[in-house]
Amino acid sequence: MNSSQQPMYAARLREALNDTRPSVRLQAAMAAGTRPDPADLDVLVEQCAVEPEFFVRDMLTWLLTRLPASLTVPRLLTEAGSTAAQARSQALHTLSKIGDPRGWAAITPARLRDSDDDVARSAWRAAAILVPPGNEPALADELVAQLGRGDRDVQLSLTRALVALADAAAPALREATAHPDPRVRTHALATERFREDPDAGFDLAVAEALRLDALASVASES
Repeated sequence: MNSSQQPMYAARLREALNDTRPSVRLQAAMAAGTRPDPADLDVLVEQCAVEPEFFVRDMLTWLLTRLPASLTVPRLLTEAGSTAAQARSQALHTLSKIGDPRGWAAITPARLRDSDDDVARSAWRAAAILVPPGNEPALADELVAQLGRGDRDVQLSLTRALVALADAAAPALREATAHPDPRVRTHALATERFREDPDAGFDLAVAEALRLDALASVASES
């Protein structure tokens, strides 16, 4: 494609992605994937921020991973600081898929503690992938500070991120098992259990953690 055609294709892609029909938006993203073009970068990132359908967002993310990281990563780093929660979440998710070490710059305390659960979950997953060697213990401390947060799915995301840090997370988790908040204690115990036996599943790990915490409470009262 010559440079004079690029604005035309980008405009057509934008128009197709604004269609109300998810099937049309998906086809447009798939078609763009056959000719990855840096001129589409802004259109794709902007659509990720507002696209309501998961499978279309997934296709857009795949397409962004096919563009040069030298262009996508700086753009996504900016997007990770957006005021729109979905924009932040999708930017972090895409950075984790690209896997470029420069993406670590998006993993700030503000994102790891983001008030939006979806953004925080994306940040935790991305952090576990992008963490530079030697930064794992500090990251583990940040993640452990979120133990007990949210519903089952949120807690499972945090547990998986901590498990991905392997032994680097062990000291912070061990300390959290004595936390005064029972939700934090239980989540820490469940994460330790899940680390030991991931095949057993998270729900069983939580049930075992609740049992152990109850036994410890009874023992402390006797």
